[in-house]
Amino acid sequence: MCRESFREALGGTGVPHNSGKRPATDALLSVCRIVDNSVAATAFKAMSAPRAHGEREENETEKGLRVSDKGFLNTAVMRSTITFIDGDAGVLRYRGYPIEQLALHSSHLETAYLIIYGSLPTTSQLTEFQSEVMHHGTVHADAEQFCRSFRYDAHPMAILTSAFAYLGSYYREGNPSLQGQNIFTRGDAASLELMDKQIYRLIGKATTLAAMAYRVRQGRDFVLPPTGLSYTGSFLYQMDHLGEENYVPNPVLEKALDTLFLLHADHELNASATTVLQTGSSLVDPYSAIAAGCASLYGPLHGGANEAVIRMLISIGKPENVPAFLEAVKKREKVLSGFGHR
Repeated sequence: MCRESFREALGGTGVPHNSGKRPATDALLSVCRIVDNSVAATAFKAMSAPRAHGEREENETEKGLRVSDKGFLNTAVMRSTITFIDGDAGVLRYRGYPIEQLALHSSHLETAYLIIYGSLPTTSQLTEFQSEVMHHGTVHADAEQFCRSFRYDAHPMAILTSAFAYLGSYYREGNPSLQGQNIFTRGDAASLELMDKQIYRLIGKATTLAAMAYRVRQGRDFVLPPTGLSYTGSFLYQMDHLGEENYVPNPVLEKALDTLFLLHADHELNASATTVLQTGSSLVDPYSAIAAGCASLYGPLHGGANEAVIRMLISIGKPENVPAFLEAVKKREKVLSGFGHR
C-alpha cells in the first residue's frame, strides 16, 4: 500500500520529476513504512540528487529531500492517546470520554486527573488529588513583591508568564539542570512522587498567580487562597473578595467557570502545548516550560483570540453597527476575530 501510494503521489510512475530515473524513488519506497497513517519525515532523505547549477548551498540537496510544513498543517509530531478533537464535526474527547459527558458529570480537577493519569479517579484518589492541589495553592510571600514590581497597567498575561518562570527559582529539587537529567524519568517511586509534586504545584498555584495578576490591575491587595472552597471557587474568591465577612462566590458562576476550565483542559497539540513540549525537550524545569507555553497562549492567534473578540465587540458597540463592521472586514480594513484558527 505504501509503495503504490507514493508512486501515485509522484505522478503514477514512481519517477521523480526532472530526473528520468527511478532509483531515488525506489530508495524512498524501500524505507517507507506507514504507522498510524503517518510516514517518518526522515524517510524522504532517501531521495537525494546532486545540487543543480546555481542552486542555494543551504538547500543541501545532496543530503536528501526535506519536508516543508509551515504551521504543522499535516505533520504528526507524536503519538498520543490523551485527546481527540475534530472541530468540523464538533467532537472533543479526553481519554475516550466525550466532552459532553464530562461537562455534565465531572469537574475540572477530576478531568485533569483523567488527562494526566489516563483514567478517572476513584473517590479516594480524587479526594487526595484535590487536597494536594488546593494545599499547593499558596505561594511564597515574596510573590507579592514580585507581582507588585510590574506597572499598574501591565497585562495580566505578562505577569502570569513571568510568574511561572519565577516559580522555577524556588523548587531546585524539580530542576533537571540542577539535580540531574533523569530525575523525572527513572520510573521509580521517588521519581514519580517528585513529578506529582510539580503537577500539584503548577495546577494549584496557577489560579493564585492569575488572581494576583488580576488584582495588580485592579489596584487591590492580594487575597490568600481560602479553605473549604472548590478549585474555581477559590479562584473567584481570590479575584473578587473585598473584605466581606463569609463571602462566597456565586455558585452559578463557579460552576460555569469550572466547566469552561474543563472544556479548555486539553486541545491536542495546539500552539501552547507544542511550545511546552519543545521547550521541555531540552530538560528545562517544568515551570520554565509552562512559562514558554503561557507566552505562546498570550498571542492573539491563540488564547489571546478571546481577548481580541472582546475588544472587537466593544469596538462594534451596538448591533446596528454590525453590517458596517462586516463590510469593513470584507474590504480587509478590519479583522474578524473568533471565527476559525487560520
